[in-house]
Order: sequence, then structure tokens, then C-alpha cells
Amino acid sequence: MTLPNLATMNDAQKSEYVRKAVMAEGDNIRSQHKWLVHQNTIGALIMLISLAGMIGSGWLYINGNLAWWLCVPITAIFASFLHELEHDLIHQMYFRKTPWANSLMLLTVWIARASTINPFVRRNLHLHHHKFSGTKSDLEERGITNGEKWGLRRLLMTGDNMLAVYLRPFTMARATGAYIKSQNPANTREVNRLRLVQLTSYMPIGQLYYIALHGWVVVHAVLWVMSVTHHSVNLPSTAIQGLHVLDVFAVVYMLPCVLRTFCLHFISSNMHYYGDVESRNPMQQCQVLNVWWLWPMQIFCFNFGSTHAIHHFVVKEPFYIRQWTAPVAHRVMREVGVRFNDLGTFGRANRFALKAQNAN
Repeated sequence: MTLPNLATMNDAQKSEYVRKAVMAEGDNIRSQHKWLVHQNTIGALIMLISLAGMIGSGWLYINGNLAWWLCVPITAIFASFLHELEHDLIHQMYFRKTPWANSLMLLTVWIARASTINPFVRRNLHLHHHKFSGTKSDLEERGITNGEKWGLRRLLMTGDNMLAVYLRPFTMARATGAYIKSQNPANTREVNRLRLVQLTSYMPIGQLYYIALHGWVVVHAVLWVMSVTHHSVNLPSTAIQGLHVLDVFAVVYMLPCVLRTFCLHFISSNMHYYGDVESRNPMQQCQVLNVWWLWPMQIFCFNFGSTHAIHHFVVKEPFYIRQWTAPVAHRVMREVGVRFNDLGTFGRANRFALKAQNAN
């Protein structure tokens, strides 16, 4: 493709230029790899292999064949594949003509990583996010700390979706209200229905997960304080057995969820811009965040910082195709002025308008 005169192009034309270039590269890749036509099968296999990896690493740990510090990151990596799969399922990239299969896969990947919002609720939030990314009604990104000033509070909220609500209740109430208003509810009854959907969006799986996680943290914090202050603790045998079960569950399930969630939300909330962006303008919605020192985090969110901005230009490409198209996508995105590694975002609460600091 020949790049038109940038001086005469508006953001919509630049976005279309990127979209066409990325789609053409995707078509080229598919023409070379005919097996990619079996998209439903690929999606199902990714889910099954990821589940097998999570279960297998947990089984090895329980049987004493894998250290906890290996089990946690290995499980988190497999869980990151399921997050990408859930995202594609939300966009109905798999089993579009078989809704029950799509829904079954969504339910399965939610159970496998319960730290997340109900994916059936997230579907509406995410589709809204694409249209109004970075605005006051973008509840999805606001919910994972996008737009907040950096400090200890944001750090704590980044890996824990419940803390992200508890530590800023009024902010989240306003964001929820803005989202509900954007849905143009017909009457008060519809408003109340939308409120109820958001209030129950983690029930029951997510709520159970966070009760277990927070309970586990509190118990160990209390036991640690008692230990360092030289107070003896005599737990009954049933409590000791229960805590052992919870410790095992933490290693094989909860801690991988925390690790994956923190890495994904750290990357996502800082690559998206907030507060001073135009609706439906991919040029202002995201940057490419792939600076070298973020690679440890990228491992646990499937290179999200490098490839997610591509998705804002080309929505219907599966996550594994985006990895292939990234070299071409990055080239044309640079040409039209999409920001790369704008690290100044950390100091300005993810606002777009201030001068960028390029790490390259």
C-alpha cells in the first residue's frame, strides 16, 4: 500500500489505512496457511490445551513433582490463553452459528479464571468499550484502574477487581451511572435492571473466588502477626486441614489468577488513554506498549501490550492472527502516528493530550 499524504489525512482516514493494511496481511497469512480456515476447531483446541495445562501443572504440584513457584507462573500462562480466547468469544469469532457452543466455552473459561467479571455481562461492556474507549462511560477499562493516578492505591487495585471497587466506591458508582445512561434506558425499570446486572456481575463464581482469596490473605496475615509478636496459635485440626486445602487452592488457582490479572490490567490500563479522547477514534484510544522491561508482564497476558492496539483497528481478527500481523501493523501504525511506548502516561493518569515521552 502507498501511504497518502499524511498532512491531508484525518484520523478516520488514517484508521482506515491501518485497517486495510492489517486485513490484507491477515488475508496473506491465511492464503499461506490453509489450516487457519478451521477457526472453530482452533478455538476449541486452544481451550482444551489450556485447561489441560492448568490442570496438569496443578496435579504435578499436588503430587510433589512441581514447586509452587513454578506451578503459579505456568498456570498463569495457560490462563492467559483463556483470557484471549474469552475476548474472541465475546466478539463471536468462534461458533458464531452455534450459540450454545459459544456460550459453553464462555462459561468454561470463566470458571477457569474466576477473578474476572461474568463474560456474558462483559460482552456488552466490551462492545461499548470499542465505541467509547477512554470516555466516562467506558466502564470496562475504568473498572481496571484506567485513568487513575499512580500510587499505592492503584497498585493494590490492579490485580484485584474487588479492591478496585472497594477502594474507590464513588468513582465506580459514577462510571456505572455513566455507562447505564449511555445505554439509553427507556424507563426507570430498565435503569434498575441495568444496575442489578452490574451489581451481580461477579456472582456467583467471581464472588466465591474473592471471598476465598481475601479470606486466605487475612488468615495468613493474622497468623504472621501472631508469629512475629510471639503469640502462640493453637488451631483445631479441622482448621489446620481446611487451611491446608486453601493453601493448595491458592497455588493451583488463586495465585495464578492474581498474577495474570495484575499483569494484564497493568498493561491494559496503561496502554489505553482516558478522559480526553474522541469517541470511536482508534488513533486516540491506545498506544502500543512493548518497551523491553514490560516483557515479564507480557508473558502472562499473551503479549497484550504489543498487539491489543491492533484489535482496536481490526476487531474481527483472532488473537493468534494478531501476533502474525503485528510487524506489518506496527509499521503502518507508526506511519500514521500511533504512539509507541508513551511512558509519560504513567505520570498523567493515562491522559492523551499532554506531550508523549517516547521510550524508543
